Amino acid sequence: MEKNKTPLSSLPRERLLEYGVQALSNQELLAILLRTGSKKYNVMELSGLVLTTFPSLYELKNASLNELQQISGVGQIKAIELQAMIELGYRIHRSNQPKFGKVITSFDLAQQLIDEMKDFSQEHLLCLYLNTKNEVIYRKTLFVGSVNQSVAHPREIFREAVRCSAARIICSHNHPSGDPTPSENDRAFTRRLKQCGEMMGIEILDHLVIGNAKYVSLREEGFWD
Repeated sequence: MEKNKTPLSSLPRERLLEYGVQALSNQELLAILLRTGSKKYNVMELSGLVLTTFPSLYELKNASLNELQQISGVGQIKAIELQAMIELGYRIHRSNQPKFGKVITSFDLAQQLIDEMKDFSQEHLLCLYLNTKNEVIYRKTLFVGSVNQSVAHPREIFREAVRCSAARIICSHNHPSGDPTPSENDRAFTRRLKQCGEMMGIEILDHLVIGNAKYVSLREEGFWD
């Protein structure tokens, strides 16, 4: 037996790390999920046996616990794990991207954000990530800082946009003083965001500055002209 030979059970994992999950065959994916083989079969052989017993994924999807356990090397635990994996995959397939309302106007959005942010004693930078229909698919507070200080970097904002496949972004931050008048730093930060967005093909729809009972939209102010 060759020394230091990589075990068959780890090969699919290594291939996934090197080439990505889409490069793996059904047998390799199943071997990763099964994790271990049996006394008679290694994990690759066992996954091959499962796929031979159920030649199509459709048949595997509809296999009962009893049918799975008829396969040599698949006991109750592995049968349960396989059914759980199949059901989870089915639920993932049926799932939709969560949405948190649709942005119609900056005014309507700002009224919601005033209620949410007006009493914060520190600056909060909140980003809303939208799809092409202006539906909010993700929102995240990316920075909480001391009063009148903001050091958030555009890369943090766009990293989240890429992660959730956003087409557009609206940024908002509060002024704890209650006065929403944009500072020069606010304008410079917005300018950087717009430039980054143009390079990445992700539109910055607006930057809202939230005060005690008022707001300023840098887009409405003409900053986008």
